[in-house]
Amino acid sequence: MHSDEIKAIFDQQAASYDERWARTAPIREALHFILEAVFAELPTDARVLCVGAGTGEEIAYLAKRFPGWSFTAVEPSGAMLDVCRDKAAKGGFASRCHFHEGYLESLPDQRDFDGATCFLVSQFILDQATRADFFRTIAARLRSGAILASSDLAADVGSAQYDALLKPWLTMMATAGISAADVDQMRAAYAKDVAILPPVQVASIIQSAGFDEPVPVYQAGLIHAWFANRE
Repeated sequence: MHSDEIKAIFDQQAASYDERWARTAPIREALHFILEAVFAELPTDARVLCVGAGTGEEIAYLAKRFPGWSFTAVEPSGAMLDVCRDKAAKGGFASRCHFHEGYLESLPDQRDFDGATCFLVSQFILDQATRADFFRTIAARLRSGAILASSDLAADVGSAQYDALLKPWLTMMATAGISAADVDQMRAAYAKDVAILPPVQVASIIQSAGFDEPVPVYQAGLIHAWFANRE
């Protein structure tokens, strides 16, 4: 699936996106809780880059807990970014946010971010060299020692363990209110439109892009998360 196709899908889903995934909130909330601890050492006036910010859930969480921080939300879907912007306005932290509609390459040159988030984004980049370049572009925006927090769907898809895990994962999606048709579409997408790689391989890609060895910090089903310092 090309980037324009992915953008179109998120444009269509934006208005109902948060509601659609509301019942999977425990997974997201646990990740944010750990993210808060990972980022706790950042400066009181930290500048945080959020790549593929979506509707801005991690920004909303961090903005409430770190009132001196500012955020740059990078999101190619204008409709998703509109939801993110509205959420920031209602939450009273819009003045601390910069909203960039587009990809990281088109963001005006800034190279001193203290931290970055990239949640469930790089998995859509099927070519591994391009995926490494994506993380390299993030690294180029960070100061030395800055922290990247990243998550993606990850597994060894050729293993029996993956087959065993996929069943309860998709059952959970159905329990969360995702329609049977959408669950079937999800299963098909995992096979051809999402680069689900073994966790160690995803970590290696991140490290090759200019980061210290990523530290696994979280897993919920197929979702794995790491943090890593900019070299």
